[in-house]
Amino acid sequence: MDQFIEWISQPWPWYVAGPMIGLTVPALLIVGNKTFGISSSLRHICAACVPAGIPFFTYNWKKEVWNLLFVLGVAIGGFLATNFLANPNTIVISEATQTDLAALGITNFSDLMPSDIFSWETIFTAKGLLFFVFGGFLVGFGTRYAGGCTSGHAIMGISSLQWQSVVATIFFMIGGFFMTHMLLGPLMKLVGF
Repeated sequence: MDQFIEWISQPWPWYVAGPMIGLTVPALLIVGNKTFGISSSLRHICAACVPAGIPFFTYNWKKEVWNLLFVLGVAIGGFLATNFLANPNTIVISEATQTDLAALGITNFSDLMPSDIFSWETIFTAKGLLFFVFGGFLVGFGTRYAGGCTSGHAIMGISSLQWQSVVATIFFMIGGFFMTHMLLGPLMKLVGF
């Protein structure tokens, strides 16, 4: 059992993890004619919990319970992986990336997410307001505006040959590059890094 835990807690190579994620799409389509995506689950939760007669939330959300169970499984899997299967080794980040992040004031690379930004201590600061509240709003707005999240478009949409998903994924990438190379430095200085 210890060998299994040791094996499963190691990072999996791209040529194993990538096809496993990619094969989720045809498996969902073949098994139940379902589409892969996470962001739609928020709509299902709102339709189930707040039936206020809002037209956007007025539909048979019970047909989508499988999606809510999928998201619950993702959350449980993340919890189990973080608390019981965490790789004790330091995360491997290229020297160039470490140098670029250090120039922005991010120096702790031992966690999956830099604790210099993502920690309980920073939630109620200007930094937390910018990254968690404003950033979360932008992600939510963009997801709704694009008709799906990055995983839904890039994994499901492209593999089912939807040109809208190709366009959305291209713009997700452009936005990410623009944020990283043009806006991140000034924003970090603005919030005191």
